[in-house]
Amino acid sequence: MTEIRLRDALTPILSKFPMVERPGWHIHFKAKLGWTVAILVLFFALGNVPLFGLGPDSLDLFGRWRAIFAGERFSLTALGIMPIVDASIVLQLLVGSGIIKLNLSDPKDQAFYQNIQKLLVVVFAVFISLTYVVGFYKPNPEIALQLGVSLQVISLMLFIQVFLGGMLIYFMDEVVSKWGIGSGVSLFIIAGVSQAIITGLISPIRVGGWAVGVIPRWIQIAGQVPAYEILEGGIIFLFEHYMIALISTIAVFFFVVYLESTRVEIPLAHSMARGARGRFPIKLLYASVLPMILVRALQASIQGFGRMLYNHGITIFGTYDEAGTAISGLVYYLDPIYSPWDWFPGLMTVPYAGWQVATRLTIDLSFMVVGGAIFALFWINTTGMGAKDVASQIHRSGMQIPGHRRSPVTVERLMEGYIPKIALMGGAILGVMCVVSNMFGTLGQASGTGLLLAVSIAYRLYEDVASEQMMEMFPAMRRFFGE
Repeated sequence: MTEIRLRDALTPILSKFPMVERPGWHIHFKAKLGWTVAILVLFFALGNVPLFGLGPDSLDLFGRWRAIFAGERFSLTALGIMPIVDASIVLQLLVGSGIIKLNLSDPKDQAFYQNIQKLLVVVFAVFISLTYVVGFYKPNPEIALQLGVSLQVISLMLFIQVFLGGMLIYFMDEVVSKWGIGSGVSLFIIAGVSQAIITGLISPIRVGGWAVGVIPRWIQIAGQVPAYEILEGGIIFLFEHYMIALISTIAVFFFVVYLESTRVEIPLAHSMARGARGRFPIKLLYASVLPMILVRALQASIQGFGRMLYNHGITIFGTYDEAGTAISGLVYYLDPIYSPWDWFPGLMTVPYAGWQVATRLTIDLSFMVVGGAIFALFWINTTGMGAKDVASQIHRSGMQIPGHRRSPVTVERLMEGYIPKIALMGGAILGVMCVVSNMFGTLGQASGTGLLLAVSIAYRLYEDVASEQMMEMFPAMRRFFGE
């Protein structure tokens, strides 16, 4: 009763928050594609708008996480999708644990869920923007002198720019989700990761005398380095010049495609039309790869908090180097493995003991496996993919499971034996893949998690486009998908 009164009290306030209205009519495929491409172009454009008043000694909060959380550092898209991800984490934990009891099949509860999410996005956008300005983004004293204002005023200007950029990304995500194809979060991730991979593959720009891209770099090596030096360098040489990263990237690509195609199919038959049969596929990656973002976001928040404390002279949890990498204390062991330089002997810049590296690797692996499984389960229960929601969807479509009564309870009972278990298994497998791919490295420092996300999202986007085209050709199919 108290929850109902709270919802009724908050709904009028939250409903006044600006939002992107869902269209009340069917949008044709070409129009959806147009909205999606337009938002993608706008996202890249905003990423090329630098923050006014930013000092040269500023640091990027996300650092190595940038490929996952999208956006360009020191630009209007500096926040990336982090406020949206953090809001999803908190809300899924509250709903999944039953602290906030909502029936997401009820339109009123769905609206309240979305309104609460909007509020949390604003809260996290404010909090992360403050974290940026307080601990990482330094005001430029020259600009303050030219404008005749204090450094605090420049910091306030930086806060406003970062916050507004984060809210723009949120509304752009809303536009893609309601007017385009897929979701804006997925679109921004695949855009950032693809850019990093292409750069790591073909970029001819030279750093330290060597090309950044693996292809032009190995063309250089073929013309400048004798074969015996390559053999003497062994696996360290291959790591240093990203050949292992290229192999790892290709292997992850094909492995994710294989996982995406692995599924259990539940036979279905139409209750009215005899002979009309179908199958309901439950993929091994049923919860998709997006729950991995939630796990990595939690790890990134821990590191961001630790870095902020360290910047203010609090070293009880550990210390960081000038680049913002944890080098000692609890934050070192909680810092994920990013690349071979974090664990492989001969590549590590700081000579850690074997037990220290093993402890850090074990914590990272445990975090990703357990967290991936838990968040995958929460994800399906809060996004309408749980056994109960699927059973209702099948029942409304007029389908039933052969040999069973035509009842949503019967279908739900059968689905309960498959969906939660497959979701947990898929989340755990992806957690292992994220850590292993990070250990061997990826092209363009896209990170193993980013690469997994990009491949899976691209595969799902292909399926979404095919589904949209199919429903455009056969409008009667929209009823089955709830449109």
